[in-house]
Amino acid sequence: MKGFKDFVMQGNVIDLAVGVVIGGAFTALVTAFVDNLINPVVAAAGGADSVSGFGFQIFENNEATFVNFGAVISAIITFLITAAVVYFVFVVPMTKAREMANRNKDLDEELEAAPEDVVLLSEIRDLLKAQTPQV
Repeated sequence: MKGFKDFVMQGNVIDLAVGVVIGGAFTALVTAFVDNLINPVVAAAGGADSVSGFGFQIFENNEATFVNFGAVISAIITFLITAAVVYFVFVVPMTKAREMANRNKDLDEELEAAPEDVVLLSEIRDLLKAQTPQV
């Protein structure tokens, strides 16, 4: 039971849960945008028949044979909007934050390493002085 508790309390699990919740809410937002703003425009491009939209019927009396290009176009638009938002809202800022953290980490390591380098160089100098014969 302790292992499960440790797993659930890890930061990654919490971050993942928050991401799923936000992703669900964002999906609803994008779906509403596409269904109410994009689909009518795509259906209008399909012709005067606003019921069928952008597509065609293979067999006249069988509604199951309707090839709906509008739905495919809407899905592509939904994907592109979602991918763009994820990239610009999450990926770019996280990349910048990691770069800044790495730069700060490198600077901190350089500052900590400098005195050790000086000590090592001093030791090397002293050893070289001790090995050289005095004239």
